Amino acid sequence: MIFKAVIASFMLSITSGSIFIASQILFSSAAIAQQPIRIAFIDPLSGAFASSGVNALRQFQFAAQELVNSQGGLLGGRPLEIVGFDNKANVQESLLQLRRAIGQNMHYVIQGNGSSVGSAIASTLGRHNRRNPEQRLLYLNYAAVDPALSNEDCSFWHFSFDAHAIIKMQALTDLIAQQEDVKKVYIIGQDYSFGKVVADTAISMLASKRPDIEIVGNELHPMEVVKDFTPYVTKIAASGADAIITGNWGADMVSLAKSITEVGIDVPVYTYYAAYDGITATLGESGKNQFRMVHGGYFNPQPTKAYADYIAKFKQQYPQHDISYPRIILIVEMLAAAIELAGTDDPLQVALAFEGMQHTNIHGEPVLMRRGDHQLFQAIQISVHTDEGIVFGGDNSPYGLHTEASIALEDTLVEHSCEMTRPDQ
Repeated sequence: MIFKAVIASFMLSITSGSIFIASQILFSSAAIAQQPIRIAFIDPLSGAFASSGVNALRQFQFAAQELVNSQGGLLGGRPLEIVGFDNKANVQESLLQLRRAIGQNMHYVIQGNGSSVGSAIASTLGRHNRRNPEQRLLYLNYAAVDPALSNEDCSFWHFSFDAHAIIKMQALTDLIAQQEDVKKVYIIGQDYSFGKVVADTAISMLASKRPDIEIVGNELHPMEVVKDFTPYVTKIAASGADAIITGNWGADMVSLAKSITEVGIDVPVYTYYAAYDGITATLGESGKNQFRMVHGGYFNPQPTKAYADYIAKFKQQYPQHDISYPRIILIVEMLAAAIELAGTDDPLQVALAFEGMQHTNIHGEPVLMRRGDHQLFQAIQISVHTDEGIVFGGDNSPYGLHTEASIALEDTLVEHSCEMTRPDQ
């Protein structure tokens, strides 16, 4: 009897142990399934350009929750987590934050404000991924639009979701060329790679499309230094310019717009970033029907109910922010699709899933991620600052952007010079 009792006790202990081990395995598997896919957002979250970075971070976090996490996550339940890293709009600080993200074993980096930062991240990740194939990262670029990133400096690990400067300038100069009363153009921009590309491309394209137009000014100013643009704007007024072109963004666009309206210059201003983050409020009534912006996506009117509902829900959660980057919705949708298609969050497999991907955006229009240069193509809009036909104004004002012209995807395609080094698979 004693022997049988010992055996029974032994068998019970084995069974209990087996149940415990099995439950631990199931618990571990569930924990792995729920482990978030963490993404480093590296942009200015303090300083003069903080409004652009903080606004974009909120949009990414909302998109991740609304489009992915609330729908059950990815790969069997893994949520997306967007983690902010403040780069203070500085290249060296950006690389420091990139090292932090690598140290935290993140596989994805999002950045957009500043092509100089974007170039540094792309080249650094290229070297890192070659040396550390077990710890690769993918760079999702939402706003750094120096064409070099999709051409001579292209990288397999970089994907650009915004139309680069040449694509956008092609649309702007087509519009300007149609304005017969424009005879003189003044170009002003920030003194770094993007600002120089904007100026050079504007000059060459206008020379081709309207050789009669005279460039009466081509000026670059230091970034985040000029607080009062009145001396620059006074020169613009004296030049007799019929139109102004600028690639300024953030605080530099706010200050430039303020000086233009205060000096009383009443000529069309063609921009890349003349909206939101304080710019819309600065322009107000004085900038009505004067400032135009080239961009992807839509602001007003909203082409689909799904998009209008999305904006309304975002504004309810973040009343002090705006949907200033409609493509953020697109990035989160396409990233989720690529991860599910790859069946893993491994950066190499996700990159391969991105290549050649075709997708229908929230506006109901097709987009294409070109394989050869990892450049996204989509319809391009040119919108005007106004209070007419505005459902969702910017900066909690009645003013916003209203679409004046739209260029179809197939008319935005440009050639590229990318010679991409592809990793061993």
